Amino acid sequence: MLEDHTTTASSPTEWPTAYPQGYAVVDVETTGLARDDRIISAAVYRLDSRGEVEDHWYTLVNPERDPGPVWIHGLTSEVLEGAPLFQDVAEEFAARLDGRVLVAHNAVFDWQMIAREYARAEREAPVRQRLCTIALSKELRLPLPNHKLESLAAHFGVVQQRAHHALDDARVLAEAFRPSLRAAAAGGVRLPLMECRPLTEWTDRPAPLIGRQASGPGGGQGGYSSYRPSSWRPSRKRPACPYPNPGRYEDDKPLKQGMRVAFSGDTSVERELLEDRAAEAGLHVATSISRLTSLLVTNDPDSGTSKVVKARQFGTPVVDEAAFGQLLRDVESADE
Repeated sequence: MLEDHTTTASSPTEWPTAYPQGYAVVDVETTGLARDDRIISAAVYRLDSRGEVEDHWYTLVNPERDPGPVWIHGLTSEVLEGAPLFQDVAEEFAARLDGRVLVAHNAVFDWQMIAREYARAEREAPVRQRLCTIALSKELRLPLPNHKLESLAAHFGVVQQRAHHALDDARVLAEAFRPSLRAAAAGGVRLPLMECRPLTEWTDRPAPLIGRQASGPGGGQGGYSSYRPSSWRPSRKRPACPYPNPGRYEDDKPLKQGMRVAFSGDTSVERELLEDRAAEAGLHVATSISRLTSLLVTNDPDSGTSKVVKARQFGTPVVDEAAFGQLLRDVESADE
């Protein structure tokens, strides 16, 4: 069930002293993409400071529920029945992550899945920073047709053997990350590191029990009603903000109840929790940017996302997550 292989290698490349001392390249397969879905397999490639592989590890995980899209990951209830529970592998998984930067393709997804599993197990993952290889490829301005892992792999000549198998996906990413890291080091590129905060606020809906799998996405049996390929979490409509929009945020002034706040890009605090805090403070959480938007919160104002572009067009003020967290502490009442 568990695999552990060790290799050693070195690279003579001159290295920026500010770069991290080690990386854990991670891939997890899950029962779905929502916040209450579970990990069913995990793989970690540990790399040294220059991206050379030190060892790798892989495990199946029994999610104690329907495994979800079997036609994608190939892991059936029968395969997972004898696998360890997450709490049984949590310590070994943590040892693989400890003291390293977590690297993943679309890292916010893998981190949030891992953080929620540790929260369920009443533990914390020993991860303080993560690096998304999509963000790194943007920093390097790689000429990719899209941001899929297969495109990044093809760019560096890495051959995929078993797509959507955690161990092979982690291997492919590790092999593509090494030249990316070296290119960044050679060009003096800032690594797009994000803070990882332990998850202490979370909720789960009742999960579907393990059952008979359907044969594909159109099958109606098993428990696939919970599988939502279009969202990482169940859609949840918040009550309308009861306060009128007082206008745009101004530097050196407090936020005011009713202001329309939008979010873009990766955040250290889970996006939904950040939105919840904003709503609880009396702010209007907006899903898009318009001339009425009071503030855009993003950690990457140079990302070129549609929200960032529109914010520039409309002159919408932009702050990062840390600044927004400070502003949330003292939101002015709508009556003031």
